[in-house]
Amino acid sequence: MAKADLSQFYALNLAVMTISDSRTASNDSSGDLLTNLSQQAGHAVVARAILHNSINLIRETLSHWMLDENIQVILINGGTGFAKGNCTVTAVSALIDTPIPGFGELFRQLSFAELGSAAMQSGALAGFAKSSLLFAMPGSGGACRLAMQHLILPQLDSRTGPCNFVAHVKNNPINSCNGA
Repeated sequence: MAKADLSQFYALNLAVMTISDSRTASNDSSGDLLTNLSQQAGHAVVARAILHNSINLIRETLSHWMLDENIQVILINGGTGFAKGNCTVTAVSALIDTPIPGFGELFRQLSFAELGSAAMQSGALAGFAKSSLLFAMPGSGGACRLAMQHLILPQLDSRTGPCNFVAHVKNNPINSCNGA
């Protein structure tokens, strides 16, 4: 295997999923934010959906996206808290093959600095499912921005060392974790 070029940025294909019983295409501000931040970072958003809080609908859509060879990363916002009817954590957890516990832990730590003890009510999680990288975060714009800027986008940048997730997604453009 060739050693990865640490100076080279590799664009990834992302999908954005909003889980909400009230959001529509005209008012999905968090989905818009995730899309815009991804594109500003140099990635392509190749699929987008707004779904109601339905375990079966979420799993069905995620399963299709996970099988799509063109989608490498899935960003999910909404439905991760304790509000009645929220089911994102239950739906996503069952599909994850390899969890990334550090994402939820670090997200809650960063949220604690802003929200105090309410941060423990976040069910933010991440993991690999069928070689797709999934991130689930709360649906507020502040939470999405925090997750993207501090945790997700740095790990979707092949130049981030000592390692990042680019080498681990399906159809990845590099062969190792920064040559390690």
